[in-house]
Amino acid sequence: MITREQVLVALSNVEDPDFKKDLVTLNMIRDIEITPNRLRFSVVLTTPACPMKDHIEHACRNAISYFVDKDIEVDIHMTSKVTALPEQAQLADIKNIILVASGKGGVGKSTVAANLALSLAEKGAKVGLLDADIYGPSQPLMFGVEGARPQASQTPDGKTRIQPIERFGIKLLSIGFFTDPRQPVPWRGPMVSAAIKQLFSDADWGELDYLVVDLPPGTGDIHITVAQNYPITGAVIVTTPQQVALADAIKGMGMFMMNNIDIPILGIVENMAYFTPAELPESKYYIFGKDGGKRLAKDFDLPFLGEVPLVKSMSDAGDNGFPIVLDEDSPIAGVFATIAERMAQQVSLLHVREKENV
Repeated sequence: MITREQVLVALSNVEDPDFKKDLVTLNMIRDIEITPNRLRFSVVLTTPACPMKDHIEHACRNAISYFVDKDIEVDIHMTSKVTALPEQAQLADIKNIILVASGKGGVGKSTVAANLALSLAEKGAKVGLLDADIYGPSQPLMFGVEGARPQASQTPDGKTRIQPIERFGIKLLSIGFFTDPRQPVPWRGPMVSAAIKQLFSDADWGELDYLVVDLPPGTGDIHITVAQNYPITGAVIVTTPQQVALADAIKGMGMFMMNNIDIPILGIVENMAYFTPAELPESKYYIFGKDGGKRLAKDFDLPFLGEVPLVKSMSDAGDNGFPIVLDEDSPIAGVFATIAERMAQQVSLLHVREKENV
């Protein structure tokens, strides 16, 4: 019968493509069980949205076949444990806070935030979505819960906690749940900052792998409050290919790069990248310009997470309270799945670099 040591030696030949180290060194091999005819073990990835999951599993099977026994039955459990910031920096049980931002309005930031959060959840992650756009909250409409009113509960130490609304497998909280959607929110900076802190700190988020935060457009009080008061993992920048949008996106990126803020940028999402008519599915019309987001990512040496086409069905889905990624037949669902994988990949790489620098 083969031994545990033989298995580990074999799997030490399998390298994680992102971390450039082998799975044994990374402590990703767990729960090895050996019987005369079968080998079982788990591979613990750093995120359920790992884009290299199938590649790693295939490499493990090849390693066992080549270095150990080509005839033994191999049962691999591909699982995950999402990496997090250092323990002392976490907000309760939230492992990663991801900001979704844009330099200007109208580029589809909230749509990207909603579909990104849902894509992560569909991969198996525990996800929350915080609508921090105080002046124009749109997530209650996009999730079909405009009339919802979060409940409050008391903790054993006497503190009041807001219970987020659960919808489509994620936890959702928005100022829109507490205001009249027909009325504006004419609040000054201090009031806005206080409201944002309540949504973050007074909510019972529970255990989350990712808390996606839909920021308002621009660079204002809300951005500074969030950046300076909470342990942010990184930010995703949403833009269209249009030159005006790109110019404002650069300003937004510049804010995150400031010394007193210093939030890593996980990548660029180019929304409304092109238009494809339903009757001409092979055609692409670059209405707002071509590859603007790609060029922006290249110019600033940032990951390009993906491009999202301009399609009416995505707008309709948001208006109907049923985001597009929930439609399994829509090709847009696959686009957001890829964006979610690439973003999760960047989060994992970021944490590995942080540990190496400690």
